[in-house]
Amino acid sequence: MNRKYIIWGVIALVLLFLISSYNGMVGSRQATNEAWAEVQSAYQRRLDLIDNLVNVVKGSADFEKSTLQAVVEARAKATSINVNADDLTPDKIKQIQSEQAQLGGAFGRLLAVAENYPQLRTTEAFMKLQDQEEGTENRIKIARDNFSHAVMSYNSSIQIFPRNIMAGLFGFKQRAYFESEAGADKAPKIDFSKPK
Repeated sequence: MNRKYIIWGVIALVLLFLISSYNGMVGSRQATNEAWAEVQSAYQRRLDLIDNLVNVVKGSADFEKSTLQAVVEARAKATSINVNADDLTPDKIKQIQSEQAQLGGAFGRLLAVAENYPQLRTTEAFMKLQDQEEGTENRIKIARDNFSHAVMSYNSSIQIFPRNIMAGLFGFKQRAYFESEAGADKAPKIDFSKPK
């Protein structure tokens, strides 16, 4: 009689462990989805801000049109990528990073060229947008850091034995991290001299 209770007790413990492990992996996966949504939200804020800044700059009739066009094109390219959290492969993350880096570069050139236009730099709208842009870049960094932390927790949870067996059975796959862009370890060169 005691043996029967022991067997049922062991089966109940194993089932509780399996349910708890599965639910833990689902929770970790959802945390990465939420963190990815924060990254997308921060990127969207940047895109919205760039639209506003481009419109303010367009008001300066003699502003360099090629610089504005580069920003508009980079923004359009960055918005053409739509990736959900379940489809985050290393290649897609690199593509997103590349498009965002191009957008950031074009936007940086816009701000650098704006330094040559004192009437633009002193407008209240331009100064406010510049401040918001700095805050947005900080938000993007924090969102990407939070995403990487969530991915680390998720990837760890599905690699630990015996969860790794369950993860394989139920289709839990590792997710990719953000990686720094090539050359990110070097300080950018900033040149405020007027083009010749």
